Amino acid sequence: MNGTARQAMNVRPVVFTAAALMIAIVAARADDRAIICRWYSALLVADRTELTDLLADDVRIKLDDLGVVQSKLEFIASLDEWKGAVAGAAIRHRIERTEGGVTTVIACYDFPNNDMLMQETFAVSDNRITANSQAAIAENCEGY
Repeated sequence: MNGTARQAMNVRPVVFTAAALMIAIVAARADDRAIICRWYSALLVADRTELTDLLADDVRIKLDDLGVVQSKLEFIASLDEWKGAVAGAAIRHRIERTEGGVTTVIACYDFPNNDMLMQETFAVSDNRITANSQAAIAENCEGY
């Protein structure tokens, strides 16, 4: 076997490992997207069971506009009030970017009497949301 063939044989495991890593990263991003879609579907109907399943036990949900940070239990407890607010609403969202393990989403909350454009971030680990932040970026969804 000549030197060129030997070098090619040595490169194969590296290429294989890199390809496997890329596939894993793409799959993880797809899983994060699915989890975020489940989040908005459950949020729209205030589905306690689904939201409880989606959130890590030690999650922190930061509501920037209110200056509030909620634990999982506090967030789930707030769903009764949220259910009334979201009745008849729609939520549209699009993922803007994923960087450093954090996915940034632009979401339009179309309430019956008004709408609001939000920027929200999600950190996901082991198929659970470990951190979420929410901040209004416009008082309407014209920029969506």
